[in-house]
Amino acid sequence: MNDDGRPSQTALTAAAARAAHLIVDDEPRIFADTLAYTLLGDEAENLVRYHRLHGDHPILAGARAAATVRSRYTEDRLAEAVARGVTQYVILGAGLDSFAYRAGPASGTRVFEVDHPGTQEWKRDRLKKAGVALPGTVTFVPVDFEAAVLSEALTEAGFDPSRPAFVSWLGVTMYLTREAIAGTLTEIGRCAPGTEIVIESMLPPELQDAAGRAYAEGVSSVAAEHGEPWLSHFGPEDLSALLERHGFGLIRHARTSDAVDPGLWERTDAVRPVGLSLLTHATVLVRTR
Repeated sequence: MNDDGRPSQTALTAAAARAAHLIVDDEPRIFADTLAYTLLGDEAENLVRYHRLHGDHPILAGARAAATVRSRYTEDRLAEAVARGVTQYVILGAGLDSFAYRAGPASGTRVFEVDHPGTQEWKRDRLKKAGVALPGTVTFVPVDFEAAVLSEALTEAGFDPSRPAFVSWLGVTMYLTREAIAGTLTEIGRCAPGTEIVIESMLPPELQDAAGRAYAEGVSSVAAEHGEPWLSHFGPEDLSALLERHGFGLIRHARTSDAVDPGLWERTDAVRPVGLSLLTHATVLVRTR
């Protein structure tokens, strides 16, 4: 959350990347966030303009690849979980995520958006101004992560910890210490066995490809200037071990290149997979206490 009441710069630029994908990129679409531009409100055109003018720039094209692939991968896994009967979806650091407003009651899923109270207030204001109704299936869970206990906040908001859920945690862990990440995994581990999570994490430099290293060099210093330095990196084995210590079983690690159908990379535009981050799908095996 910025001091001026806006969401973090990374939340804004991620939404701008999703919005720009539908404007500047060719078919096939990796992910169609039809509300991202709307949620940006007055910020929309200023943020998307960079993509319009410089859409072929590797960093901007890489941002669109990363933002759309992680959303596509996560919502595909969510759809599979819903088909198995899961009806609770927790979005950690929800930012300007638009799933609840695109899918609505038809998803059959109750959505718990967890984020800073100020970010949620900003988002609700944008939704209201855009005439986007709040579906009865969405619950805002305002959390000050420095003071609140996540599992308690969720339960107070109507979340049922005795039933499996699906959790997404995208675009967040790289800005947290390992201790904070472990603490959140402990909290999610208090959910029922069978609860699934998709986590995005930053690969260490030695595991990034050339495009990933170039992206990191161009973006990390800017993020730090905005008060969001990258603090944590995980290789697949490292993250697997952390998850195991907190009662999770690994389902799959995926990179941007193999997280979606290979046909989506048969493109005529500048969007290419960037070996910068890892998408990890895991499940709660043993509930923590």
